[in-house]
Amino acid sequence: MSKQSFRDLKDAIELKDGEIDELTMELESKNEEINKLKLYSTKLKYENKNLEDKLDNEINNEKAKIKELDDLDKKVKEKQEIIDDKQDQVKYLRSLIDDYKVQINENTENLEIQLRKISKTYEGLLEQKDKIIEKQDENIKLLMKEKEEIIKNNKTNIISLKLQNDNYRQLLEKYEK
Repeated sequence: MSKQSFRDLKDAIELKDGEIDELTMELESKNEEINKLKLYSTKLKYENKNLEDKLDNEINNEKAKIKELDDLDKKVKEKQEIIDDKQDQVKYLRSLIDDYKVQINENTENLEIQLRKISKTYEGLLEQKDKIIEKQDENIKLLMKEKEEIIKNNKTNIISLKLQNDNYRQLLEKYEK
């Protein structure tokens, strides 16, 4: 082999070594870029997990609120049943009063004695009826106020949840892009 071809081979080897060094540097640069992207991907996964956890917490809180509202609704229904029962009692008492009136008209013997007894009973029943009606009216007003407040709170909670849900969707869309 001649010196010239030996030099040519040596020069070619040096050129190849230079190309290998360049490719090694380029490979290291790409590896650094890949590592940066992996870190960014990990960060995004962590943030996404945090957002999912927050959303789960919000959902659990809202479920608890809904359960509480269901419980309140049951209580309102129970109160309504009590009110209905009291109204039935009032109707019953009114029917008793009407029966007493009929008995007074039909009863001719001992009219004065019977009339006094029935008057006293009638007055007591009217007082009981008035007290019951007043209590019922107060209970109805309180229940109506509670119902209105519950409805207002429900509407506010629903609007708040919709806004939060929209915000989370926007955030998720940003991260997905």
